[in-house]
Amino acid sequence: MENKFKSGFVSIIGRPNVGKSTLLNRIVGEKISIISDKPQTTRHNILAIYHADDLQIVFTDTPGIHRPKNKLGEYMIQAVHSSLNEMDAILLVVDAQKEISETERNILSNLEGTETPVILVINKIDLIKRDCLLPIIADYSSLFSFSAIVPVSALKNDGIEAVISELSHLLKSGPKYYPDDMVTDQTERELMAEIIREKLLWFLQKEIPHGIAIEILQMKDKGDIYDISANIYCEKSSHKGIIIGKNGELLKKIGTLSRTEMEKRLGKKVYLQLWVRVKEDWRNNNYLMKNLGFE
Repeated sequence: MENKFKSGFVSIIGRPNVGKSTLLNRIVGEKISIISDKPQTTRHNILAIYHADDLQIVFTDTPGIHRPKNKLGEYMIQAVHSSLNEMDAILLVVDAQKEISETERNILSNLEGTETPVILVINKIDLIKRDCLLPIIADYSSLFSFSAIVPVSALKNDGIEAVISELSHLLKSGPKYYPDDMVTDQTERELMAEIIREKLLWFLQKEIPHGIAIEILQMKDKGDIYDISANIYCEKSSHKGIIIGKNGELLKKIGTLSRTEMEKRLGKKVYLQLWVRVKEDWRNNNYLMKNLGFE
């Protein structure tokens, strides 16, 4: 009897701040990747899994492609390129509001030699006039032969089913790689750290967001409550003062928002303690980067 179940691995790529994480969260139906209006929000390849009765899609959400300025940036770019190896399909996500950038032209040039099918996802169509869409499609089509082009608004949950449908057509018969109740390979500690980092990104400006890292010191399940403590690392003493805020108000706000989301995800009360530490130039220190999870 023919196996009608399909499965495969799909990489989501694109320049920073085009909505890759929002798209991934919408497809999977659960918040896996943090969302921020700051570029380079995602630092790791995040594995997320879409489940259907006859389909399983394993996604990697890569860091936005940019020109690296430090060892952390180099790590992020390596993560992008490694994710494209042996993929069954690639989703290239672009911003409908913005003209084709040099970065996107380079991405398409690098993809020219690959045999992996590429779907163009034009995101944020809710922010443009309808008659602007066809010229955008024509411009991208002139640069690359896409397997499909899907306009979406990830924020409005519009067009998501069309993306899944196109992927389903491309994927071949295969096994179920992960159980139905698994939606990510991230540990609970990693998820808690990302929740804290997301809240920091919401409030911090300019260069500070990319100079922060989170270390979960402990995460103890005490039955009716989780006891979680974490270090927030920054690169300068002046940044530490900004993160803490006047009379500790900003750090308190970040802690409250983080704890609320943690409780929703863990299903029980959370006691959260946060400390802000200075580690100068940690993004160029291989030892510190390894300790903070950037292998």
